[in-house]
Formats: sequence, structure tokens, C-alpha cells
Amino acid sequence: MKREIIVTADGSTTIYIPEWNEQYHSKHGAIQEAYHVFIKHGLLYCNERYHSKNVIKPLKNVTSSEVEKSGSDRISILEIGFGTGLNAFFTLLEAEKLQQNINYVGIEAYPVSAEDISKLNYTKELKAENSASIFKKIHDVSWEESHLITDSFSLTKRQQFFSEIDDESSFDLIYFDAFGARVQPELWTEDIFKRMYRALKSNGVLVTYAAKGSVRRAMQSVGFLVEKLPGPPGKREMLRAWKEA
Repeated sequence: MKREIIVTADGSTTIYIPEWNEQYHSKHGAIQEAYHVFIKHGLLYCNERYHSKNVIKPLKNVTSSEVEKSGSDRISILEIGFGTGLNAFFTLLEAEKLQQNINYVGIEAYPVSAEDISKLNYTKELKAENSASIFKKIHDVSWEESHLITDSFSLTKRQQFFSEIDDESSFDLIYFDAFGARVQPELWTEDIFKRMYRALKSNGVLVTYAAKGSVRRAMQSVGFLVEKLPGPPGKREMLRAWKEA
């Protein structure tokens, strides 16, 4: 499908798909949405819950295979819809401020082209020009393998359909950032959320920009406890769910 680069209301770019009349991020602000939904109500919320439990040790000199043996001193994140890499990059930047180690897994069935990635302005809009090489590395590293992007951030990109996810009790946090139910309702079903529930550790958290009643009910039907939170700019509400111990 044809993809176009557009500028959202906060000045940050995103990818627009004319055929669906759908974009990768909110037209009201890509960066604002990413911060509000995934950083503020996801990463920062989990960091507050977990960070105080352990002395955080750097991942430097840890091998890729050892990274997979994720210990309690780091937050493991699963992103559903890796897309432009904005959420991963934003998480890396914020985690450095928090001195929090992150094990990050991004799922994407249709990776964005290098040409489109080169047109995005996230390093500029996040005032992270000094980290431009890191944003590039996030996209340049190979798929299906674990890579240390920085001393405290490991990344595995997996090219697969969401319906193929079969992880069990592996993640503290899920960023559910799939295309909206209007264009891809099959991504917001009980079957998909059952997979999300199974992938989370006990007390694990899932955050999403969506707030439709059908989405909330699908989450609850598979065991999630769900709460509504104020949404990002242009959206009244969002959802945060968690898996009981």
C-alpha cells in the first residue's frame, strides 16, 4: 500500500496510508500520543512499581543470549506494532534518564522501509540529535536477533503476525499500538488479547490508546482488569489493563 509522510499537530511526523485513511500515530501529535500513552502511563508507571525493588546493573558486556535471561533488575517490554520505532526510541531515551535497564521486543508484520524511516523527524522533535545514530541503529540491526543498542537497552525485532505470538510470562509491560479496530478489527479480538495476557508476567501491564467498549470487553473476557484513563490530545480516554498475580 502507498505510504506518505505527514506532519502531525505537534510538529512530529508520522506515516499515512491513504487507502485506509489511517496513520501510524495520532494526527493530533505523534510524539504527544507516544509520551502520554506508552511512556507516562506505561513505562513510568511500571518503573515506579519495579525500580525500587532492585539495584539496577548495566547490561554492558552482557552477551545477547544472556540478555534473553531477563532478570528482575530490568523491565521487559513487548511492543505490538513496532512501526516507525518511535516508541522504542522514546523508551530508550526515557529509560536512560531513569537509569532503568530495558529488554525490548518489537513485533511488526510489515517493516517500514529505510527510505520512509529517513524522512521522520523524531530525533529533532525530541531534541535528541545527539542520539540520531542510535535511532538509526534501532532500524539497521537485523531482525529475529537480540542486540544491545546501548549499555542498558536490548532490542529484538520480530517480523510476525500478532496472531502468531506465543510468549508465556515473559513481559512486564505491553505497548499495544496496533492499527485501529476500524481498519483492522482482527487485531482487537479476544484471541489476540488472550495471547497478550499469556505473554505478561503476573502483575504485568498493558497500555493502549484505544478505549472502545468492545476492546475493553475483549480484554476483560480473557482475565484482564481494565481501567480507563484520560486520553492523549484529541482523544477522551485510553485503556490500561493488568494481569493479576
